[in-house]
Amino acid sequence: MIIQDIKASLHGFSIEIPLLEGRVQGYGREEQTHFVFCQVETDEGIVGYGLTGHFLSRAVIVALEKHILPCVKGMDVRDLEKIHQRVWQKLNPRAMSGTISMALSCLDIALWDIIGKKEGRSIAAMLGGARTEVPCYVTFGFPQYDIDLLGEAAKLHVANGFKALKSVVAVDKGGWREDARRVKAIRDAVGSEIDLMIDANYLFNPVEAKYLCREIEDCGITWFEEPLTQNDARALGDLRRHTKIPIAAGQMEGHRWRVREFVEHQSLDILQPNVTYCGGYTEARKIAHLAQIYNMPIANGGGWPLFNMHLLAGMMNGWIVEWHLGMVAVGEMMFTDAPKPVNGMIKIPERPGLGLTLNQDAFRETRVALD
Repeated sequence: MIIQDIKASLHGFSIEIPLLEGRVQGYGREEQTHFVFCQVETDEGIVGYGLTGHFLSRAVIVALEKHILPCVKGMDVRDLEKIHQRVWQKLNPRAMSGTISMALSCLDIALWDIIGKKEGRSIAAMLGGARTEVPCYVTFGFPQYDIDLLGEAAKLHVANGFKALKSVVAVDKGGWREDARRVKAIRDAVGSEIDLMIDANYLFNPVEAKYLCREIEDCGITWFEEPLTQNDARALGDLRRHTKIPIAAGQMEGHRWRVREFVEHQSLDILQPNVTYCGGYTEARKIAHLAQIYNMPIANGGGWPLFNMHLLAGMMNGWIVEWHLGMVAVGEMMFTDAPKPVNGMIKIPERPGLGLTLNQDAFRETRVALD
């Protein structure tokens, strides 16, 4: 099974958010308008799919087609460690992250998809098959909602079977105080039996994060995700020691050595490797094993559940996948057979590889011409 070609393309998307009129540009925050889709072709005619998000998307496409393809062309798809070793040695000897990590993620996901299709097994099964379904939490608390609609949206998702919800903080003009009011409104709306997570997307400084934690500690928060600027491992450790709220992060880190900093500084309660950013399943599996050594769970942050659900189902310390409404909408349009959760649980498809069939019409309609 020899790698013959890598084709990468840019795609644009807009979504509908429940209880808001019209479509919202992008699939989450304002800047999330594009994503990169990757197809790896083999000499046997098997094609694997990979994907990564909006960060420096055009650069990721160039990295895949102009740098990674010449590096790995002619290699056997199954030689995952050898492929990663060559990419690291030739393209990333100084262990940088960013563009190279996202491009490698696309490649690696597609390689696992190919191997699964060849062997007739799902990626979750090949990773270890710890379970056949995983729980989901819905990321719904977009800043477009006012505080009243936020509570109504929360109730709507609970009525649809979700038992865990996540809301964005650190973007409201009212600062951490308004965030506290919004978190309390959600808790009042759904009661105490629903898990509630919050996500600052790196936007708080350590002092603001402590203020918010102090204000909402009695709300029973399941975790506070990416609370601090730069994902500063030392500062995260300090915050963790000052609050009862569990701290989670790691979704945008590009390799295992960066994640190791969180473990060494005792920065986090929950590690969040995301296969679309960290180097794919090959790297995420190593991060999951690191977490196992320290009895830490892994959970999905950063979205793209149709890819990350395989990691969480495959590994024994896998926990819960993020049902991010925007990225779910992308998946449901791009694939004809995308699974959906039932009563807050998503079942891993029994189909091989990713278990996804590309919607060729949607692929063409969402494709964006490169400048």
